[in-house]
Amino acid sequence: MKRPVPPADLELVVCRCGEEMGWLRNVPRGLRVTVYEKTPGPAAAWPGSIPLPNVGREAHAWLHHLAERYDSLAEWTLFAQGHPFDHVPDMHGVIRRLAGHPPAGEDFLWLGFLWETDDSRGHPSFVHWTKNPLRRELDLAGFFRSLWNEPVPDRVRYVGGGQFAVSRKAAHRRTRDFYERALLLASEFPDAAHAFERTWDRVFLAPPLDPRLFGPSGMRLLKPVRKKAAEESSGRRGGGSGTPLQG
Repeated sequence: MKRPVPPADLELVVCRCGEEMGWLRNVPRGLRVTVYEKTPGPAAAWPGSIPLPNVGREAHAWLHHLAERYDSLAEWTLFAQGHPFDHVPDMHGVIRRLAGHPPAGEDFLWLGFLWETDDSRGHPSFVHWTKNPLRRELDLAGFFRSLWNEPVPDRVRYVGGGQFAVSRKAAHRRTRDFYERALLLASEFPDAAHAFERTWDRVFLAPPLDPRLFGPSGMRLLKPVRKKAAEESSGRRGGGSGTPLQG
């Protein structure tokens, strides 16, 4: 039986591109869920989903939501991929903890267990990513100029996966116009989603990750905690959490 959601204002926003999402059956009862659909073809759409063009990966969906819903954002919004468990194995636990106990004193939370560091050209993470066989570089310098008109720092530290939770207060540090400009950039800038993945804290003017928390390699792996298979629902991977909400 699903637990009722306490009176915390939380919305789960999911970007889907063909994933099976039976895991949504196991979120707390009464939780508001919005699904943005990027799967090609109307027959493949998730029931009740909102269609978006299949550009810009999940970053495009997040920025669309922030711009379109700017005046009606939830107190907290959790942004998750259609299959969120590769980067956040204990996504169900994260949702329950956020619904029941919104974190005091924080307004932006990276979600994921792999903390990474890249330089201004996407070395080493993007360049050596398994889905980048041509080893192309990431133009973070051009991205920073386009979005912030600022020079790119020598290093960007982030949590891999492009999934996070943000408060309405933090989202409103930027204007709707900013999100509309960022949305256009997500559609047009090469590999924009990967640039956004590395800079969501900067988008919301949140404190950057402390470099002292990273190892000599510039990485930090928070080992997932194993869960029983019955608790994994349709997550397909082992459970666990490497988020700021972990116990």
